[in-house]
Parts: sequence; C-alpha cells; structure tokens
Amino acid sequence: MDARSIEILTSSFWPILKAGISFTIPLTLISFALGTTLAVFVAIIRISKVPVLNKICELYVWIIRGTPLLVQLFLVFFGLPKVGVVINPMPSGILVFTLSIGAYSSEIIRAAILSIPKGQWEAAMSLGMSYPQQLLRIILPQAFKISVPPLFNSFIALVKDTSLAANITIPEMFLTTQRITARNYEPLLMYIEVGFIYLIFCTVLNYVQNRIENKLMLTPTDKKKIKEITDTQV
Repeated sequence: MDARSIEILTSSFWPILKAGISFTIPLTLISFALGTTLAVFVAIIRISKVPVLNKICELYVWIIRGTPLLVQLFLVFFGLPKVGVVINPMPSGILVFTLSIGAYSSEIIRAAILSIPKGQWEAAMSLGMSYPQQLLRIILPQAFKISVPPLFNSFIALVKDTSLAANITIPEMFLTTQRITARNYEPLLMYIEVGFIYLIFCTVLNYVQNRIENKLMLTPTDKKKIKEITDTQV
C-alpha cells in the first residue's frame, strides 16, 4: 500500500467514525427502542385475539415483512410529500426502521410467549391472577429470556440496515463514505474502510450478546426454543 492510500484511509477514518457515532448509533438505538416497545404491544394484541386490533396488527406485520425496507424508506421520504406530508430525513429513518423492527420483533416476542407451556398460564390463573397480571408477572419474564438472543440478532442487523438511510440523505457512515469517495476517487479503499468500521461495531455487539446470553444461563430447552424462533424468522 502506497503513502497516498495510507493518507486517504487515515484522513477519512475519523469522519466516517464520527458519522457512525453521530447518526448510525443514535438511529439504531432510537429505532430499536421504539420498535421493540411497539413489538411488545403488537405481540400481546395478536395472542389476545382482540378481533379488530388483531386484524390491524396482522395487516401491519404482513405489509412490513412483505415489502423491501428500501421501498418503505422511499415511500415515506419521497412519496408522502406528494400528498402534503413532509418528514425530515432523520425522523423518516426512525419511523421506517421503528415500523420494521416492530413488525419483525413482534413475531419473535409472540413466538416466545407462545412457547411458554400452558401449565404456566393455568398455574397463574389458579392463583387468581388477572390476564394482565399473568402476562406481566409470569409469562413475559420467561418470554423475555427466550427472546433476548433473536432480538439482539435483529439489533445487530439493524446496525447494518441503517446504511440504507444514505438513500434518504441521512449523513450516516455510508453516505459520508460516498461523499468522501466523490472527492478522492478511491471507491475500493473507502468501501473497504467503511465495511471494516461496520465490522468493528458488529463484533463488539456480538461480544456483548455472548456476555448477555451467558448471564441469562440458558437451559438446553431455552436454546431449543430460541432456535425454533430464529428458524421461523428466516
């Protein structure tokens, strides 16, 4: 590698990393937090079989899971202004990623809840607990333990998916890389570098995920349920 290549890589590393800290990470964290909260409500509605709300949630999950994320971003950012709804880039990205996480994670949480043996529900009912109490005190804590690994996988995937936000002018890492590439005409070097930074982020998150899973002390039965849930999401 010649001196010019080294100079290009070193001079561009901080701007790309700064974009990751300023935009990629906040976009990921906010979207995942809101999306997971939405997912819990959607999952509970779907297992509770509330007629009208259940149909609405089914339709929502079907549409989000059945259409490309990039199409959803374009629809919100470029399409809605045609009907008078203008949303700035960052809120547009948060909205779309939140809806995406909400749909996919709701299926993870719903599957985790359904994996809890019926005997747990019956035992809670025999103690005189109401339906909300059964969920909050008995079912959701167990479902949470099972759903953490697949949810964390979704979180890591979201970090990489935020690169699509470059298409709606959010200056996250990938768009920053594209702008730098337009100045130095070194696409191979620049895309390797941004890929390496994404790899660093995801490697750290994988390490955190492994530590969390060790803390959860998952049993072989838990791991079997997690595998079943993960397989259904593919």
